[in-house]
Amino acid sequence: MKELNFKDFHISEEILKALVKLGYEEPTKVQKEVIPEALNERDIIVKSKTGSGKTASFGIPICEKVEVEKGKPQILIITPTRELCIQVKEDISNIGRFKKIRSTAVFGKQSFVTQSRELKQRTHVVVGTPGRTLDHIDRGTLQLDEIKYLVIDEGDEMLNMGFIEQVELIINKLPSNRVTMLFSATIPEELENLCKKYMKNPITIEVTPEEVTEGNIEHILYEVEDKYKPRVLNKIIITENPDSCIIFCRTKENVDNVYNGLKNKNYPCGKIHGGMMQDERLEAMKRFKRGEFIYLVATDVAARGIDVEEVTHIINYDLPMEKESYVHRTGRTARAGKEGKAITFVTPYEDRFLKDIEEYIGFSIPKVEEPMEYEVESAKEAFLEKIKAAPKIKKDKSRELNKDIMKIYINAGKKKKIRPGDIVGGITSIPGITADNIGIIDIQDNISYIDILEGKGKVVLEGLKSVTIKGKILKAEKARK
Repeated sequence: MKELNFKDFHISEEILKALVKLGYEEPTKVQKEVIPEALNERDIIVKSKTGSGKTASFGIPICEKVEVEKGKPQILIITPTRELCIQVKEDISNIGRFKKIRSTAVFGKQSFVTQSRELKQRTHVVVGTPGRTLDHIDRGTLQLDEIKYLVIDEGDEMLNMGFIEQVELIINKLPSNRVTMLFSATIPEELENLCKKYMKNPITIEVTPEEVTEGNIEHILYEVEDKYKPRVLNKIIITENPDSCIIFCRTKENVDNVYNGLKNKNYPCGKIHGGMMQDERLEAMKRFKRGEFIYLVATDVAARGIDVEEVTHIINYDLPMEKESYVHRTGRTARAGKEGKAITFVTPYEDRFLKDIEEYIGFSIPKVEEPMEYEVESAKEAFLEKIKAAPKIKKDKSRELNKDIMKIYINAGKKKKIRPGDIVGGITSIPGITADNIGIIDIQDNISYIDILEGKGKVVLEGLKSVTIKGKILKAEKARK
């Protein structure tokens, strides 16, 4: 039987082109099942563990369904965490890049005014955390009358974090004639009730854990008392010598303690927890994704849906109290068919939590003895060589996509009554440039940014030295990233 590929979904050339440049080769199981149903505008409940490719499973059909000529938001995606909100927004922007789909992220601890300005632009897709999304709705800065698709991502985490009431308030403000999709690792009773109340004859799609993550992950367990954890962690780090590793802690205090311990040993590391400023968290995640340091110490804020390439090891420094969290944490490794290792510390009084996890994942995690001193000594040379070496910077998955796109800046915006049509008219008067070469246009009060596609950026910059926009020659230059 012929293997299904993305062309078989009969999606537009602009989206297919973006998928090729993003390195999507063939659909995952969840994508094969979700995309056709979403394109047929069916309400869908998707029960799928992390690492299944679910973002693209809703991202591709919603980008296909967007009517780019409309200015109001047509898609609303709700996520539980800021990190996931930003990542989903970036994924949607990448998938819809050549269709010129504009995506905006709204989340707490970022300027409300900045987000409001973005929402005043032509915006097709809004990705938001529940609280900030409600805030924009209540203040009238997020218009809902054109919403055709609602996506609730990581539904069970939304429930765990106490956001379901806010999600329900949002749903009640949306047009009833819409498609609703829920994605969740588990479907507790409260989520079932939400689906029954607000979804129309939904179909349920389930991707089992074995098909997603567990098959490529080696799981091992160390019994260790709290006071000995730092010593055992150091031994494991040296003997395992990971290329990229996330160390999960239960509290921000433990994150700080573990991070400081690693930093004092000059191990290349970073940290993320809820007590940090948002910009610090985003910067740490960005640097870890790029491979600038090997060890990321984090609370579960980093476990949900965050896609980092080639994480070789997960260490549960603290055993998660919720069995679902074990799967979400370990799902950070063995992504895209690669192999990984999940190492868990369990203290003598945590047997009950361990038993719950093992029943949930369907197997017993083998216990091993901590490394002997001679094993640590024999591994030390290779370990020191790796941590002292210059970091191997990973390729951004959107690098190929962005290679032929230049963002240019012009020194005029709304206050000079500049409109998208003025910019398109001026740029297309440059010989060899058509409207197809112009991507997303972002007009701010005093400046504007324009994406120039197909490697035509230099031609446009040169042309704008003599071409007028609204009767004036404007200063244009390549925008700083």
